[in-house]
Amino acid sequence: MTFNLPITRWQYYYAVIGALLIGFSLFLLMTRGLNFETDFKGGLKLQYMFSKDISEGQLREILGTVTNIGSFSIQRIGETSEKRYVIKTELPEIEQGIYSENITKTLADQLGKEEVVLEKADSVGPKAGKELRRKGQLAVIVSWLLMLIYIGWRFDFFFAPGAIIALIHDVIITLGAFSLWQVDFSLTSVAALLTIIGYSINDTIVVYDRIRENLQKYPERSTGDIISTSVNETLSRTIITSLTVLFVVVVLFVVSEGEIKNFAFAMIVGAVFGMLSTIFVASPVYQILKKISLGTPFEKKSKMIKGKRR
Repeated sequence: MTFNLPITRWQYYYAVIGALLIGFSLFLLMTRGLNFETDFKGGLKLQYMFSKDISEGQLREILGTVTNIGSFSIQRIGETSEKRYVIKTELPEIEQGIYSENITKTLADQLGKEEVVLEKADSVGPKAGKELRRKGQLAVIVSWLLMLIYIGWRFDFFFAPGAIIALIHDVIITLGAFSLWQVDFSLTSVAALLTIIGYSINDTIVVYDRIRENLQKYPERSTGDIISTSVNETLSRTIITSLTVLFVVVVLFVVSEGEIKNFAFAMIVGAVFGMLSTIFVASPVYQILKKISLGTPFEKKSKMIKGKRR
């Protein structure tokens, strides 16, 4: 199925919308920031299973009796019938082992020793959390650079900047969504960002490959016309791929809890804006760079010299 949509006209509207979304996302990241998980800011993360029904409010009341526990959060995970909760608290590294025992003992004293099972205990020091955050940032940046080199080698370097700008667009807007709704940001979220980058670049390369084919097939046509034709020819594939991914991650978001739910949230945002960036960001940037290169004085001079030689 081939579409015949006015892509080149719509790209100007999306340029404004995309710039506003990126600006708003950056504003949120600077003002509200990300809600970093224990992985990045350090602290204690305890997963409990209870034998009898207990509400989040009851747990909060019991934990309030633990001396000097500081701020903490409680999150139900899994099905309601499983009675599983994750308790997270920010504590100095030296006190994490002590408070892990204190929290478990307090819960056992209040609810009964047989009613409380500590399934998993994770602790991360502030220095380790900071290092993990740095490595997460580095992983995203290195992936951009490697793709810039690959696309420049695989196609040409007029294509590469558009692909990277599209990926930056996807990542910033996804981070903005995390900041807006204060969704927990953990190592799983970094994995989601890298997945979005891989998914989005795959879609972009399909469109780029069709543009390259059509440039050779229709040398007499303008670059803008070829880009519009190429995007329309691959649009059905782009939509089908994006919808397939969306169906899966929406179901995952609805039925899952905890970090898997956060992963699905990132993928929903990334799939939608990854599709839009392929159509309205990556290809138009290539068109702009190509126009600039053809309009340089050197290029004009070269054409004149060639004309005289003829």
